[in-house]
This record gives sequence, structure tokens and C-alpha cells, in this order.
Amino acid sequence: MGGRYGNAFLLLRPLLEEFGDRILNSPLAESAVLGVCVGAALAGQRPIGEMQFNDFVATGFNQLVNNAAKIRYRWGGDVPMVVRMPWGGLRYAGPYHSQNTEPWFYRTPGLKIVVPSTPQDARALMAAAVADPDPVLYYEHIALYREPRIKQALPQEAPAPLTIGKAALRRAGSDLAMISYGAYVYDCLRVAEKLSADGIEASVLDLRSLAPLDRPAVLALARHCSKVLIVQEDSRTGGIGESVAAIIQEEAFEWLDAPVRVLGALDTPVPYSPPMEDFFLVSEDEIERAARLLIAY
Repeated sequence: MGGRYGNAFLLLRPLLEEFGDRILNSPLAESAVLGVCVGAALAGQRPIGEMQFNDFVATGFNQLVNNAAKIRYRWGGDVPMVVRMPWGGLRYAGPYHSQNTEPWFYRTPGLKIVVPSTPQDARALMAAAVADPDPVLYYEHIALYREPRIKQALPQEAPAPLTIGKAALRRAGSDLAMISYGAYVYDCLRVAEKLSADGIEASVLDLRSLAPLDRPAVLALARHCSKVLIVQEDSRTGGIGESVAAIIQEEAFEWLDAPVRVLGALDTPVPYSPPMEDFFLVSEDEIERAARLLIAY
């Protein structure tokens, strides 16, 4: 998207000199982009399609959930395609450029979903997604693109692909488990640091992959800490956090010392006004209050 410009966020500009002939400019026609990806994948290529903003994948919904996701089930065919999905709020971009669409696809068998939160994971999960024989939705949080606090030095050599479906423990602790993904991993880490000053040691688990979900890691941490707080940027109702909470309460109930708590945004479209978006989204203060309530339960 954007041709020589390098897409809306300039992410492809460093690739133009060497790989410009492989970067195809396109109209904003998401259904066509996804259809071309499905066809190219079936023809033996490994296309990487880009939605620019994940919100507009809706116009290509059928290509993903009824075509790409079903082909392995229908005749055993490989569909090695990646769909880059810039997503999320925290940028005051309004209701059409800030949505969390991952729950739309979380319940669709045949689609894999990865959500890197660090530069190293972003690189390695892209390598894993491109190598995968099935369609992978690659969610990259817009608010993290140029966030100076998460910078990492990456080696020149190609990364070893991460296994899709493996969570990452970002912080270890025994008093409380905080589970999140995307940009909110960092909110949880900052809250965990505040709790540590009062002698409360919280673990922070970055799901990193939503489909497949790392159920063993989730359940092991819940059993270890006995109190679980799930934090998501998406609205709570119907969100992935509620699904993870159900898994924990069904499979680790005997180890729990408190109900699993899920924090999510309000059940409204994402507001455009900065103060309203701040009110709409879960804040660090809300996370800290919920964490302390669970500790005191």
C-alpha cells in the first residue's frame, strides 16, 4: 500500500531499494487484496497482504473466514498467506481506525492469530507466519510502532522462527498472575512494578499467540499464582479475555483463591475525542485497583 511511499506507516520504505519489485501497490480494496492472497497462496507463493488498518478487513471477511480458513478442511490444501493487521487504539484515531478485530477471527477454525509486543517477537513471528502452511493474521499494534520505550537491538542474521502458539512470561511472581497481549502487556508490567514496591510480586504473561492459544502456559501460571487478572484493550463483552477466563475457571478452579477478573474497554465504538478515548480504554490506575482488590480477596 502506498507504493514508493512505503505504506501508511512507512514500515516498508527500508525494503523498497532491494525488494521494491515484490511490493505491489494496490487500491484500497481489501476483499480484492485478500482474494489475490488466497489465489497466490494456492498457486505456491507466500503472499503477505496488508490491511493498513485492521478495521477495514470487514470488507474482505468472506475471503478470510469462508475461503482461506476453510480450504484445508475442504480438500486439505495449503494456504500459506499472511495478513498484516495494524490494530488498536491509544492514538485517538476514532472508531474506524482503532478497533480490536481479533475476536472476529478467534473463533474461526483454520485461522492462526499472532500478536507480537516486542521488536524481537515481531521479527521472529513474521518469519514463523511466512513459513506456516496455513493463513496467519499478524496483528501489529499501531501505538507500538515508534514507541521508544520498547526499542531493542536486533542482530543482522535472520531470526529463528518462534513456534506459533507459545506465550512469553515477561515477569515472574507468585502473588498474582496478569495475562494480556499487545500494547497492554506494558501497562501490566508498569503496574507490576508499582505493586512490587509494596512487596506484591505479580507475574505478567504475554499471550503472544491467540490462535492457537498457549493453554498449558495459561493454566500453569493460574495454578502457580491462584489469583488471575486478565487485561485486554478490546471491549470486555465477547472478548478473548472472557474466553481465557472460562478456560481457567473450568480447568484450574481447584487452585484459585479468587474469581478470575477480566478488564476490558467499554461496550461502545472507540471514541475520537482524546479524553473520551482515555475514559473508554482501561487505564493503568484501573489495572492497579483491580490487582490490589484481587490480592486482598
